[in-house]
Amino acid sequence: MKLHANTIAGLAEHLESCQLQVKDTTKITDDHPEMDWDDAYAIQDAILARKLARGARLAGLKAGLTSHAKMKQMGVTTPVFGFITDDYAVPDGGECKISELIHPKVEPEIAFVTKRALKGPGCNIAAVLAAVDFVLPGIEVIDSRYRDFKFDLKSVVADNTSASRFVVGGQPTTLEGVDLRTVGIVLEKNGEPVAFGAGAAVLGHPAAAIALLANHLAASDREIPAGTLILSGGITEAVSVKAGDAVTLRVQGMGSVGMRFI
Repeated sequence: MKLHANTIAGLAEHLESCQLQVKDTTKITDDHPEMDWDDAYAIQDAILARKLARGARLAGLKAGLTSHAKMKQMGVTTPVFGFITDDYAVPDGGECKISELIHPKVEPEIAFVTKRALKGPGCNIAAVLAAVDFVLPGIEVIDSRYRDFKFDLKSVVADNTSASRFVVGGQPTTLEGVDLRTVGIVLEKNGEPVAFGAGAAVLGHPAAAIALLANHLAASDREIPAGTLILSGGITEAVSVKAGDAVTLRVQGMGSVGMRFI
C-alpha cells in the first residue's frame, strides 16, 4: 500500500459524501497517482465500514466490468469487485428516485445465490456451479461518483465499482439442465428493447465472474459465505435512464424483473 491510513479514511469519506450528497468529483488518482490496488480496495472497505456503522447491512457482493462490451465502453481491461448494501435494494416493480443519483445507468445481469461457501485460490467455474443454490434476473443501477463517468480502474474500485441500486426478481432457477452461457436476455426501456445478450458475454460464462471474485477475496483470507447474493456483472453495455423511465429485464427461463425511475 502506498497511501497513509488517514488518507484512505479521508478518501472514503470524500467518495461516500459524494454519493450521499449527490455530487460528482474528479477521479481520485488525479491527486493520488501513487495509489495502488491495495489502497483502492482499502478505500472501498472503509466505505463499507462507514455504512455498516450507520446501520446498513451487507446485502451481497458484485462483479463489475465483466463483459467485453462493458470493458470497451469504459475503456478498461480487467473486472473489478465490490459490495451492495440493503439500502441499495429496490423491490421488483418498485421505484428508484433519480434525485438520489448523479447520472444513473442500468445493466442487465444474472444474479447468483450460494448454498455453500466458496473460497479461493483456485476457485473455478465447476466449483461455483456446485455451490450455487439458484440464479435469477437482476438489474444493477450504476452511478459513478466521477464526473462524466471518467475514471481509471483504481478510482472505480475505490468508488465501490459505481454501485448504487439493484433489483432482483423473476423466477429463482436451479442450474440443473441450464447452460448459463446460452441463456438469452432482453433489456427493455419503456416497453422497447434496448439491449440484447447472452450469459457468455460475461467472461465466457457468468460463473467465471464468481470464481474470480472468490479468488480475489482469498488474497485477504476471505471467502464468499453460503447464502450470499452476487451480481455477476453487466451482460451488455450500460443504458442511461432518467425520471419517467421504466426498465424490464427478461431472462430466458427465469422470468422478468423491473423497476421505475421517478
